[in-house]
Formats: sequence, C-alpha cells, structure tokens
Amino acid sequence: MTSSPDPAGAVRRRFALFAYGFRPFFWAAGAFALLAILVWLAVFATGAQPLPNQPPSLWHGHEMIYGFLCAAIAGFLLTAVPSWTGTRGFAGTPLIVLAGLWLAGRAAFWSASVIAFPVVAVCDLLFLPALGALLARPLLRARNRNTPLLLVLAGIWATDALFMRALATSDPVLTHTTLLVAIDIIIVLVTVIGGRIIPAFTASALRVRCRPADLRIRPWLDRMVIAAMVAVMVSDFRPSWQGAAGVLAGVAAVLHAWRLSGWRGLDAIDEPLVWSLHLAYAWLPLGLALKCVFLLTAEPWSQNWLHALTIGVTASMILAVMTRAALGHTGRALQVAKPIAVAYVLLSLAAAARVFIPPLAPSESLAIVIGAGILWAGAFALFLAVYTPILWRPRIDSKPG
Repeated sequence: MTSSPDPAGAVRRRFALFAYGFRPFFWAAGAFALLAILVWLAVFATGAQPLPNQPPSLWHGHEMIYGFLCAAIAGFLLTAVPSWTGTRGFAGTPLIVLAGLWLAGRAAFWSASVIAFPVVAVCDLLFLPALGALLARPLLRARNRNTPLLLVLAGIWATDALFMRALATSDPVLTHTTLLVAIDIIIVLVTVIGGRIIPAFTASALRVRCRPADLRIRPWLDRMVIAAMVAVMVSDFRPSWQGAAGVLAGVAAVLHAWRLSGWRGLDAIDEPLVWSLHLAYAWLPLGLALKCVFLLTAEPWSQNWLHALTIGVTASMILAVMTRAALGHTGRALQVAKPIAVAYVLLSLAAAARVFIPPLAPSESLAIVIGAGILWAGAFALFLAVYTPILWRPRIDSKPG
C-alpha cells in the first residue's frame, strides 16, 4: 500500500526557522540590520523625529543596541547554552514566543509617536527578561561557569529601563549615558567571548593547515583586559569622570592590542572565518585609543570613536560569529561563500568611512552617513542572500536542529 501525500509534513520538513535558537534570531538580526539602517538614512536625510521631541540619534542608537545587537546575542546564547550545559536545544513554541516579544518591542518603539509611552516601554522591556528566564534553568541546573552571563543580560536590560525612564523625564544626559554603558557591557561580552573563541578557532585553522598553532595565551593578561573593560564601563556611568574614562580607555587599548598580538591572526589570513574575527577584534584597541585621545584632548579626528566600537567591533564580530555558527549548526563545512568574505570587508569599510572621513570633510556629513549606511546595508544584504536558505531550511545532514 502506498502512503498518501502529506503536504503539511513536507512543509514542516522544509521550514526549520524555529528548529534551533540561532535560526530566528540570526535571521532577525540580519534583516533588522538592513531595514533599520535604511530607515535611519531616511530619517537622517529628512530630519524626521521617530521619538517625539527627542533627537533622532537616540532612536538610531536604541534600535541598533536593543534591536539588532540583542537579537544577535539572543541567537548566540540560545545556541551556546545547550552546548555548554549538555541539554536539549531550544526549539518550537518557546522560540516563537520569544521572537514575538522581540518583534513586539520593535513594533512598539517604532510606533512611539502614535501610542502611549507606557505601552512602548512595557513592550520594549519584555524581551530580555524572557530570554534570561529561558536560559537560567539549564545554566543554574548545570552550575555552569557561564551562568554570570545572565548578569550581562540583566545589565543590558537595566540600561534599557533607565533609557526609558530618561525619555519619560526628558533627561538628555541619562539617555546618552545609558546607551554608552549598554555598549560598554556588550564590549565586555565581546572581550570575554572573543578571548575564548578567536584563539580556539585560529589554532584549529592552523592545525588543519599543518601549521604551528603556538598562540600566546596569557590568562593573567585576559583577566587584566576584562578588568580594564569593567573599569571603562564604570567610568562611563559618570559623565564628570571624563578624564578618568580617557585614561582607562587608553590602558584598555594597550592591553587589547597586546592580547591580540599573541593570537597569530596574520597566519590565518587565507581563512575568512578566522580573519574576520581578528579584524573585528582589531577595531577594539583602535576604538578605545581614539576614545582616549578624544576624551583627553578633544582632537576632532578622534571624535567618531564610538562608531569604531559599534560598527567596527560589535557589528563585525556579530557578522563573523553568525556566519560561522550557522554553518556548523546546520551540518555544513566551515567554509563561507565568497560574498560573505566581501560582506566582512564592506562592514569594516563602513566603520572606516564613519570614523575617519568626517574630520576630512566636515561639510559632507550627509553624504558620509549615506555612504557608510550603503556599505553596511550591502554587507547585511549579502548575509541575507546567502544565509536565508541556510537558516530557514533543515540541516543538510537530516539531524534535528
């Protein structure tokens, strides 16, 4: 007897967006990065105000952090925690609900000019606690060493809550401070996670090519770098501590450069999945050095240090991690398509354009922002073109996830 067709089952087998934690949130991060930057370019060009009576830059900064970056962080943690704890991966209904909360937050914030502000705040603040609750159970049950990452999520959520309070009370200093501290927290996360994965992936790539993998890993230096970044974060809480923040940023820049120099990135220059990580991390000492110069001397050529840390470090690191993790967790070889290598370069070019060109052509700010935005959009358009089928379709080895 032949079995009857099962169209519904066939659709389920073809559609796998909610089959594992990285899938919906990596795709959402890429799609949101593209959409949000195009909207921002329109806002910047027209002078529109997405937030009533507030500078449009606050809308841009908030959505890049709590929309784009938090989606990518969620995808990473929802994938890493099951691996760290040896538990079953997140899939199905919990992911659908979590993605719905993230989307509700974005929709509410984008509608802030037409709906009540308390509704905006509540919708925006639901996602990270829900994510933390989902991750807490396996981490706490396993007493995993990565459990303190829940405090990172709590810290990011707290900055968002303070940002909402600052908007409600029209406190411009607090709004800018909370966004800066949120970026600091994410940079601390990059410092910790990057310090684990970049040397590991580099050594693995070198061994595959039968090259010496004698990277210089100094645990005491790792601890110093993390401590320095925490100190930078604390100093940014107080705008009046500008001098101290500048000195601490300079110290952290030196430590990061020293750390990176031991990871032999140039020896893996033929492997995009590796050099993309090194390139993203290299923006970290550069961005902190620019911050140091600007806070201590106010030199105009260093004034755009923040984009070195946001586009150069966080966005580039996210793109590098998403492209690698999606391959490994869908049963594919760790070899990126050529357009993705181009995307890595485009994103760093966007950072360079946003950081270094404005002081050279101060009267061309609109053209510079649009040019950098186009480079950013090109990078994430390439990501979506290559990775949408990877993220939406089942694993090629037919395994679950």
